Formats: sequence, C-alpha cells, structure tokens
Amino acid sequence: MSIGDTLAEARRQTGLTVTQVSRRTRIRESIIRSIEADDFSPCGGDFYARGHIRSLAEVVRVDPVPLIREYDAEHGAPGAMRAAQIFQPATPIKIREPRPLHLGRVLAVALLAVVGYGVYHVVSTRGSHSSATAAVTVRPAVTVTAKPKATVTPSPTAPAYPKGEAVITMAAKSDCWVGLTTVATGKTHPYYVRAGQTMTWKEKHPVTMVIGNPRGVQLSVNGKAEQMNTLQVVTLNINPASRVPVAVG
Repeated sequence: MSIGDTLAEARRQTGLTVTQVSRRTRIRESIIRSIEADDFSPCGGDFYARGHIRSLAEVVRVDPVPLIREYDAEHGAPGAMRAAQIFQPATPIKIREPRPLHLGRVLAVALLAVVGYGVYHVVSTRGSHSSATAAVTVRPAVTVTAKPKATVTPSPTAPAYPKGEAVITMAAKSDCWVGLTTVATGKTHPYYVRAGQTMTWKEKHPVTMVIGNPRGVQLSVNGKAEQMNTLQVVTLNINPASRVPVAVG
C-alpha cells in the first residue's frame, strides 16, 4: 500500500473523518485529501510533507517511521533539500537594522557639548564669585547643616539577556514540529516537540524558524512573548545582533 492508502485506511479504521483529523492536526482538509491520494504538492515542500505525514500518522495510530522512510525513498532524503527552499516565507519580512552614526553629526554634537560646558563653567564661576562677595560685605556668614541623604532602594529590574544573543524558549501545549536553520550556513535542524515539552535555543547568529501548529505553542525571544494565533505554518526571522522584536510571517 502507498503512503496515502495507508493513512486513509488507518483513518477509516479508527472511525475518524477528514474534518476530525484536520481539527486535531491543524492541517487543512484539502491537504489531507491530497496526501491520502499520494499528491504531496499542496504541502509546500518535502520538509512540510514529512511533518504532515508524521502528524497524520500519530492521529490515526500508525507508526510514522516506515511512512517517512518510504517518502524519502520516493522523493529523496532530507539532506538533498535546500534551506532556501524550506524557509522562504510567503511574504518577505524586513528586519530593521540599526543605522550607523554619521561621523559629521557626532563631531558636531561633541563640539556643542564642549562649548556648552565652557559657557556653563564661566557663568557658574562668576555667579559663585558674586555671591561670595555679597555674603562678605552685606550679610554675616551663615552656617548650613547638610541634611542626610535619603537612601534610595533600587527597583527590581527584568532579567538581563546576553548582548548579541537570542534566547528562544518554546513550551508546547500540543504536538508540533519545528525547523531551525542558521542563515549564514544554511544548516537545518528539524525538531518534533511533544505536548508538555519545553525547548530552549541560544543563538548568536541570525536564524530562521519554521513552526507547524503555531497555536499549540508558547514562544518567547529574550523574554518577550510572540503572538501566533493562526492555523497556518509560521516563519520567524530572528537576528540577535539587531535586538529588535521578532518578525512573524
């Protein structure tokens, strides 16, 4: 039996409809029907196809390993895919990079600061001298008792994260699959996260993250929670150097 026939037969034996399987896996009904007909083109690529096969197999209680092995034999092993094809978002995402400071503006600001300090020093010196003279010739000396300084208790601050590093934390409320790739090298690491698991990545280089079943996870980057209320596959571009909010596509 083919992959699609195996999944379709297992679904019927478990008494599930395509609609019920779609609700449990967050996979569109049209894609499920195409997979059961051995048409994987609507999946959007081999990486997504493997993730859909694994999710469907677990819902209909079939071992996904032989199905994935059969898919690799027909369409090629995971090593043959290109990261650029896997992680290309449907809508281009622009990450705002910090602009370099203009040298001329820096010098102008520094010059104004020096001139301002000089004027302040001259004015304050003259004012102090005039006040001292007036105190000697007009009024008797006054003894001033310094008041004790109030103790200021520093307010608690949020935990600091290392500069130039992105700390990515994912807590899965339901099963999901994740693909993480380093933009510079194109090296891809696939993960399958089960419900109740928590995973943490510490990245010092720009990475791209693809998440299946995004509504079933809680994701934060450097302590900031990312909202992903969608049933579609989500692509995130994360640049530790820019330290800007994560763009969600």
